[in-house]
Amino acid sequence: MKTEQAEQDIHAFTDEARAAIYQAIFSRRDVRGQFLPKTVPDAVMSRIITAAHHAPSVGFMQPWNFLVVRSDEIKQRVHAAFAKAHAEAAEMFDGEQRAIYKTLKLEGILESPIGICITCDRERTGPVVVGRTHMKTMDLYSSVCAVQNLWLAARAEGLGVGWVSIFNQSALQEALGIPKGITPIAYLCVGYVSHFYAKPELEAAGWLPRLPIEDLVYFDQWGQSDAQQSLIKQLMHDQATIQAEASASTRQPTSGRPV
Repeated sequence: MKTEQAEQDIHAFTDEARAAIYQAIFSRRDVRGQFLPKTVPDAVMSRIITAAHHAPSVGFMQPWNFLVVRSDEIKQRVHAAFAKAHAEAAEMFDGEQRAIYKTLKLEGILESPIGICITCDRERTGPVVVGRTHMKTMDLYSSVCAVQNLWLAARAEGLGVGWVSIFNQSALQEALGIPKGITPIAYLCVGYVSHFYAKPELEAAGWLPRLPIEDLVYFDQWGQSDAQQSLIKQLMHDQATIQAEASASTRQPTSGRPV
C-alpha cells in the first residue's frame, strides 16, 4: 500500500501549484457587470485559447472552433439576439421570481472587450467516432470541456468570463454567421474586471442556494447514500470551509445587485 501511495505521489503537483489550481476553481465567477475597458494582450488570449484547445475530447475529434468577437457592430447584433430572448425568458417565470429575474444582469456583451463563441462541429471526423458510437452527445460535452478549460485559465490570468446562454440558437448563428451545421456551445464575455465577487451572484442574490454536497453523492447504486461514510464527512468539512472563507471575505463584495 505504501509503495502504491508513493508511486501516486510522484505525479502530484507541488503544494503551491496544487493550491493555485483549486484557487482558480473556487474563485471562478460568471462575470456580468464588472468589465473594464482594458485591452487583453494577444499573448494572454493565446494562452487561454490554447488551454481550451487542450481540453479532452471524445475520439480526439477536437470538435471546437473559437470565434473571437471584437467588432462593436457584431456585439450589437449579438446583444439584440440576447435582448429578444431575455424578454421572452422573463415571461416564463411567475410572480416574485419574474420580478427578481428582471433585476438581474445576465450578460456583459457590450461592456466586455472581447466575446468568444465556442462551437461544436459534430461532423468533424465523420459519422463514426471512437467513444461516440452509442452516446451521440459526447462531442457536445467535449466542447463544454473546452469552455471550462478556457474559463479556469482566464481566471488564473486575472480575466473575468461570463457565459451568456439566453439566446435563440438560430438568432445567435445569424448574428455571428455560423453555419446551420455548426452548434454554438457558449458565447463568453471576456475581459479584465474591477473585482470578483466572493460568491456567485445568483447565490448571493438568494435566487438559489448551493446544494449540500452530501445530498449529491451516492455509493455503488443510484440513490444509495451513506452519511456514515468517511468520504461524506470529509466532503461536508471541505464545503463548509470553502463557504466560510467566501462569507468571511472582506476584499470583495458578495453582490453588486441587491434584491
